[in-house]
Amino acid sequence: MSSDPASIELIIFDVDGVLTDGTININDDGSETKKFNVRDGFGMRLWLDAGFKIAIITGRSGEALKHRLASLKIDPELVIQGSRDKSEALDVIVEKTSIDPSKIAYLADDWPDLVAMHRVGLPMAVHDAEPEVIEAAAFVTARKGGRGAARDAIAHLLKAKGMYQPGS
Repeated sequence: MSSDPASIELIIFDVDGVLTDGTININDDGSETKKFNVRDGFGMRLWLDAGFKIAIITGRSGEALKHRLASLKIDPELVIQGSRDKSEALDVIVEKTSIDPSKIAYLADDWPDLVAMHRVGLPMAVHDAEPEVIEAAAFVTARKGGRGAARDAIAHLLKAKGMYQPGS
C-alpha cells in the first residue's frame, strides 16, 4: 500500500542506521554513545511544528536516544525502545495515535523493519539501506542514515504537502 506523500500524518523512524550512521560506540565503563545529525533534528522539529507526529521504533535501548528525543520534544509515549517485533510495535503506535496505517510513513534501513514497512502507507529507506529494504520502499533518501536521511524524508513529505519553505 503506497499512499500519496501528502496524506502522511505520522513518520516512524528506526534509530540505528537511520537517525545514526549505525555506529555504536561503547566506552570502557560499558556506556554507549551515539552520534546524531543536527539537520535531521531540525527537520524533525519542522515536521512537529507543522502539526504532525513522530514515533520511534528501535530494537535497541539507550539513554543517549532518550536525551536526544527529549531535546527534540518528541512524545515519549510514541517511543518504543527494545522492540523485538516492529510490526507489533506499529500496532501500539496506531493504537496510541488513532492514525490509520495508510497515513503513516516509516523510514528504515534493515531487515527487522520490513514487515512494519509493508503495513504502512509510505515505506521509505535510507540511501545506504539493505537492498531488500530499498526494494520495499516507495521513497529512498538521497543521503545516508545518520547523515541527513531523516531530513530528506521530511523534506519529501513537506514538499508533497506544499509546506516546504526554506528561509521562512
